[in-house]
Amino acid sequence: VARLRSTRQLMRVGVIGHKGYVGLPAILGTLLDIAPALGLTLLFEHDLWEIAKEGERLETPEQVDALFTLGGDGTLLRGARFLNGRTVPILGINLGRLGFLTACSAEEFVTGVRRFASGDFVSEPRMALESCALDRDGLERCSWLSLNDVVLHKGGFARVVKFTVFVDDEAIGSYSADGLVVSTPTGSTGYSLSAGGPIVVPTVESIVLTPVSPHTLAMRPLVLPPQVEVKVRADDGPEELLVTIDGQVGTTFTGGETLVVRRARNPVQIVRFPGTTFFTRLRRKLGWGGLSERDGETI
Repeated sequence: VARLRSTRQLMRVGVIGHKGYVGLPAILGTLLDIAPALGLTLLFEHDLWEIAKEGERLETPEQVDALFTLGGDGTLLRGARFLNGRTVPILGINLGRLGFLTACSAEEFVTGVRRFASGDFVSEPRMALESCALDRDGLERCSWLSLNDVVLHKGGFARVVKFTVFVDDEAIGSYSADGLVVSTPTGSTGYSLSAGGPIVVPTVESIVLTPVSPHTLAMRPLVLPPQVEVKVRADDGPEELLVTIDGQVGTTFTGGETLVVRRARNPVQIVRFPGTTFFTRLRRKLGWGGLSERDGETI
């Protein structure tokens, strides 16, 4: 974890957002108003530029020194994939409800942007995953970067699927289940958690395998070292399965193909402000401190 004291090099800021939020145009207008005084040049992705009508157009990750995401965790995940391994800080501004990954709410965003511009923030590296689908001949046909998880699962079929899982080319077992979640520590509070997986502190690098609705009670979630390579092969079941990346993108997957997942070369840099911690978020978002804290009151 590195605390950044100066943002002299963090001048060009990409902005990615979710058009579905009612207050988005007003937030874009405020950003444009305060950016010059803070020394920030804003670059907007296409949909946002159509709303803002100002600033530059965001086309490639090489254009920016930092990224603002306007939306929820899903928007931040999309922003991380856009960066494609470029290690610049992502400031998530939460316009939604939950927001595990975001650093500030819509009501706090002006203060958050000012703190970011002054260097009063921590850039926390989060392990990401690189994954690819290999066809029957072992050739790569598509690949992805994900911050949360990679999921291999059935579509709308009622029957279960049998997966064989390999770790560093050693078969560790077969899973009869509806699917398999391969997650990062960051993703451990997402789909993996709802499927019965463990919560892993984000800075404890690991790869978590969580079966979805396993038909053998002995098949439990498994926490692996971060340096291993995981391969998943579907042995039988429906003709066509699905691979989804962070719950947002993916591809179809058929028998004889192999899903390969490993730690990404570069981590994703998530901004948080001093005084907030992972456990603070857990207490507030999951209600561990009681309903009062979840609703915005202190313990």
